[in-house]
Amino acid sequence: MRMVSPAVKVKKIPMRQCIACRTKKPKRELMRIVRDPEGHLHLDLKGKSPGRGAYICVSGACLRKATKENLFARHLDAKPDAALLAELDDLFGDIES
Repeated sequence: MRMVSPAVKVKKIPMRQCIACRTKKPKRELMRIVRDPEGHLHLDLKGKSPGRGAYICVSGACLRKATKENLFARHLDAKPDAALLAELDDLFGDIES
């Protein structure tokens, strides 16, 4: 009899695209911005909040491009408020340092 080794399962890594630089990266490397059912935008740290989501790289350059070119409004049909932009700016500034 011939011994057959058990099949090794390879876990699929979900890929997402940044709305600013349009590069595809693993989902865990990007930040998700969500439009909730009421139409407000907020940061989704767990990646499981209900609503329409858009992903952005964790870099100040992508955040600047997304705000300058109004990409949040284009992808999520809602404008981010100043509090969300300040939160993202603080978070991305801390990570890049």
